[in-house]
Amino acid sequence: MYHIRKAELEDAEQIANVHVNSWKSTYFELINEKDMSNITFENRKALWETILKMPTSGQVALVVEITDGEIVGFVSGGKERTKRFGFDGEIYAIYLLADYQRQGLGTRMLAAFTEEMVKEGYQSMLVWVLTQNPSSRFYAKHGARQIEKEDTTIGEGTYQESAFGWENIQGLLKKLQSLEQRG
Repeated sequence: MYHIRKAELEDAEQIANVHVNSWKSTYFELINEKDMSNITFENRKALWETILKMPTSGQVALVVEITDGEIVGFVSGGKERTKRFGFDGEIYAIYLLADYQRQGLGTRMLAAFTEEMVKEGYQSMLVWVLTQNPSSRFYAKHGARQIEKEDTTIGEGTYQESAFGWENIQGLLKKLQSLEQRG
């Protein structure tokens, strides 16, 4: 059994653990090992403590917790950061431990996050993902269209990332909720 809820300061350590472990398992074959070493538990824990200590208006952070209180996934986002594509919201990070993937939890996290973004007043949303990441199919499957491709720097390496976007997240939310009701 699982429960999706708003993230709290006490969750920072577990979120950091999910962030690092899922990041490394997801990008193992896509990012040079030297560049991957820049993502450490310590810097992710400090990042999440900062985010959760001083929440910013319009930002959303949710966790997926299983019965024993263990956090196995999270999603966070808020205002779209580039202001280049006409979207007002953005998923900053969405990660799920490998053992919990392909069980519908990603879709449930996206639904819960989208619902919170709608409550915050957002109309549209985008997400950046490494172009070679097989997870990009997840966004397309849920109706996102590819908006842009550009290079990004991770560590000392340069990698291509793609932006996927939903122009109407109210419509996305309805589709996700009907999937949950059927599933």
